[in-house]
Amino acid sequence: MSYRLDPEIQAYVEACQRFVPLDDSIQARREAFLRACRACTPEAPVGWSIADRVLDGVRLRVYKPAGPVPHGGWPTLLYLHGGGWNLGNLDTHDWFAYALGRRVSVAIVAVEYRLAPEHCYPAPLEDCMGAWNGLREGRVDAALSRERLIVGGDSAGGTLAAGLCMALRRDGRPQPLGQLLIYPVLTAREHLPSMSEHAEAPLMTVAGLRRSLAGFLPQQSDWQDPCAMPLEAENFSGLAPAFIAVAGVDPLRDHGLAYAAALVGAGGEAKVEVVAGLVHSGLRAFGVKRVEQLWDCLGAMALQYLA
Repeated sequence: MSYRLDPEIQAYVEACQRFVPLDDSIQARREAFLRACRACTPEAPVGWSIADRVLDGVRLRVYKPAGPVPHGGWPTLLYLHGGGWNLGNLDTHDWFAYALGRRVSVAIVAVEYRLAPEHCYPAPLEDCMGAWNGLREGRVDAALSRERLIVGGDSAGGTLAAGLCMALRRDGRPQPLGQLLIYPVLTAREHLPSMSEHAEAPLMTVAGLRRSLAGFLPQQSDWQDPCAMPLEAENFSGLAPAFIAVAGVDPLRDHGLAYAAALVGAGGEAKVEVVAGLVHSGLRAFGVKRVEQLWDCLGAMALQYLA
């Protein structure tokens, strides 16, 4: 199926497609992903402090705004990167922290969770939970708040962010003040309309999604675990309010829409932004008006949840 995209989005797609892996090995794919991400990474916010930490064996990158530390510490976003659970690290996703940090003065803690297929579920989620626990316990950085905390992620990172909320509820623990989910994967089933409507969409196909899921969830029994695939929950009450952004030309579009409807139907709060004409991974299409507006919205929602 062919897609007629706006020229700006088409140019972004073509730019991404220049970064072809040298072969189909996981190492070559990871190196190509790093090159693609670095090519579109904006400048770091002026005056920000950026430092790496290791917490219980997991690497974290702590981004803190310039200026005096507010009373109680910097309000903080725990950020979980995308990449199909098998690509990505701290260096691939500086772009997210830099773009958000140029809009709002909140700290960001990025997690270099273990990757599939070497480390399948629940290992990636366990690493994210460990980072969350470290923030709550004040073990990451003394300048970060232990209470004013939200979680967010794009694509596979959005899965992990929503899964973290599910796991906290399962364990009877407090929720984040909010969750920011950008085109997340929320079910391994293919029953939602966008999965067929956009099965061959640029930069995200259903075939590619199946491949990523096979590495992350090799045991099909885990497909029904709501901490792995949050749309499989039987109950959506008691979860953090969510801002969910989805791309209009993406097989995952209806994942986010269904999750928002489930939260609202259970008495919770959810706001959805459908970015018409946007493709998966389009958050990196800096300079495109609708993308810059989405970044503004992400910043505003982060501030709203952390206020």
